[in-house]
Amino acid sequence: MSYRKLQRSSAHRRSLLRNLTTDLLIHGQIVTTEAKAKEVRSTADKMISLGKRGDLHARRQAAAFIRDVVADVKEDGDDITVTTALQKTFGELATKYADRNGGYTRILKTMPRRGDGAPMVILELVD
Repeated sequence: MSYRKLQRSSAHRRSLLRNLTTDLLIHGQIVTTEAKAKEVRSTADKMISLGKRGDLHARRQAAAFIRDVVADVKEDGDDITVTTALQKTFGELATKYADRNGGYTRILKTMPRRGDGAPMVILELVD
């Protein structure tokens, strides 16, 4: 098994990766440490690949990992449309990356964190 344990228990590590992956899919970019970003990149690519598959089994697999949070709220007169992170993954992101075969994220290195000098990066979805 080749993955980073990030000095956390398995439950804490899984929760951390779920939160960071969901935030990346909702916002398009996150600022985190380099080690966390390299792990999140793997899970985010898997979630977008599941979104591109688009069948019921892929949707259930993604729903088991992605948090059920609101990604966007749009108002059109009296109509209010609420989009969740899962709907955004299977709708907007799946169509955006339909012709791309992997490599949906980019890691940009920034300045070290001021408190402890940890290498910080910006993890973002490519255009």
